[in-house]
Amino acid sequence: MANVASIDGAKAGPMTGEEKKVIFASSLGTVFEWYDFYLYGSLATYIGATYFTQYPEATRNIFTLLAFAAGFLVRPFGALVFGRLGDLVGRKYTFLVTILIMGMSTFLVGILPGAATIGIAAPIILIGLRLLQGLALGGEYGGAATYVAEHAPNGRRGYFTSWIQTTATLGLFLSLIVIILVQSIMGPVQFAAWGWRIPFLVSVVLLGISVWIRLKMNESPAFQRMKAEGKGSKAPLTEAFGQWRNAKIAIIALLGATMGQAVVWYGGQFYALFFLQNVLKVDLQSANIMVAISLLLGTPFFVIFGALSDRIGRKPIIMAGLLIAAVTYNPLFKAMTWTANPALAEAQASIRATVTADPADCKFQFNPTGTAKFTSSCDVATAFLTKNSVPYDVVAGPAGQPATVKVGNATVPSFDAAAAGDKAKAMTAAFEKSVNIALNDAGYPLKRGVAKVPDAKLDAFIAANPELALNAEAIRAGAKETMPAAKLVEGKLLTADEANGVTDMAVYTIANGGNFAMTADPARVNWVGTVAILFVLVLYVTMVYGPIAALLVELFPTRIRYTGMSLPYHIGNGWFGGLLPATAFAMSAAAGDIYYGLWYPIVFAAITLVIGLIFLPETKNRDIHAMD
Repeated sequence: MANVASIDGAKAGPMTGEEKKVIFASSLGTVFEWYDFYLYGSLATYIGATYFTQYPEATRNIFTLLAFAAGFLVRPFGALVFGRLGDLVGRKYTFLVTILIMGMSTFLVGILPGAATIGIAAPIILIGLRLLQGLALGGEYGGAATYVAEHAPNGRRGYFTSWIQTTATLGLFLSLIVIILVQSIMGPVQFAAWGWRIPFLVSVVLLGISVWIRLKMNESPAFQRMKAEGKGSKAPLTEAFGQWRNAKIAIIALLGATMGQAVVWYGGQFYALFFLQNVLKVDLQSANIMVAISLLLGTPFFVIFGALSDRIGRKPIIMAGLLIAAVTYNPLFKAMTWTANPALAEAQASIRATVTADPADCKFQFNPTGTAKFTSSCDVATAFLTKNSVPYDVVAGPAGQPATVKVGNATVPSFDAAAAGDKAKAMTAAFEKSVNIALNDAGYPLKRGVAKVPDAKLDAFIAANPELALNAEAIRAGAKETMPAAKLVEGKLLTADEANGVTDMAVYTIANGGNFAMTADPARVNWVGTVAILFVLVLYVTMVYGPIAALLVELFPTRIRYTGMSLPYHIGNGWFGGLLPATAFAMSAAAGDIYYGLWYPIVFAAITLVIGLIFLPETKNRDIHAMD
């Protein structure tokens, strides 16, 4: 491994076997923790179907809020709990506890019965396990980074801790690979039924390996020396955040480093994946593979920039990453649209929708948990257009009048979903169908699926879909499938009341008669171009994230290091980063522009750049042992 100059010009020798062991053990365990954490988000659809869908909407909303809190908002509290413990009893034992909590919680999700088996106990237990995961992750990162940094020689701390920085990306990569493999082997039906549990169950093997390795590790020499000299803090939380000289460092670390690092990190990895899947409509498996390839190519640069920070400093690399990301995010994401879904890019360039609405009818659709409902006619229209990646302009209309959507020469009236009451479902279907037909005619890349229509509903279906120019006699004379009443109800082709007295019924398959879906044509997806853009975004992540652990460690003395560095890190990444997808979507919905949400990471990266340049100290030449 390459040598890096140490403090005062002394040359650092090759990494010793013990140093390699410290880095490997700390990094491996942290990779597994991130793997566990990401599984929940990647498999949320299947988890929701197993544990939440059986309950009333209000109950589901409560559970969703708790799951969201566990995933992001609770992480800083884990930093406080385990940071304090790590500064009082030691680094080794604390992050041994965190990995046990994380690993067992993840494994138990894999064997937890669904709500259909044990009722409401299932989602309650699931939320409890997720809360434990969030708390454990809040303590893991600070412990691993502190432990490695306190073993590192002066002048190589950026290089040593950069291996810890690879762990979140490798954890995401590992989770994607395991999910892709299991899906490929089992197929979508079996995976949805029970195969989604396998990635959770696999974690018990990873847990066993991690615990075995960590049990063989020794306590950090800096902590042992501090304890031997009686310099430990009796109240790490009070000392770290209750005394201004330390509290101001934590504030500078948050606003001048981790806040911007977090939005660039989430923007380059998680929002990029969200953008591919939900905005550009690339299929799930292809998007996962693209991101996995970019992560594989980009991960070595965490170590490269970490090592470089030992030579030129932590601050220049992090600030450069923030600046470049803020300047280039807009053109890069626009370029990604052209490579991943050129038909969508072409349509967006030529056709914009116009929403005419009472301004008081239009809300800011901030919905981080997915539970809020926006029911006004304006919100129904703008939410639908945003979800379908259609740019639009909002024009002020008469007060009290429902909104309308104009695409090309077609104008479609919207409706108030709350006022519609029982008719809301039917009105939603009619509105979406009319807008989709207009979008399809305007050149947007929509595909219409097949429709399964029972004989009793065929005439009504033909009347409701005049654009298909169907003939009832021809359809009835053609191919059909006879289904028993039970299967008709199970497939939601008839209600139980409609099937009363029916033994069986003919069902017709109508091509291009089903629901519309915006898609990216696989034949036109430019894989090389898309992966190249994703790689550049990951490269920005490595610039801001590679040196950050060394910077945070070097800001605080040994007696409060674990506590001091963990809180600003997890507030930045858990809150500012975690809120990025929901906030970006709401901003895009408000502006009618799929790229407008990028201003969220751009603005926070710019704010951190300015604060960091002015107030953040350079730390690469600090002797962390002399700080005590």
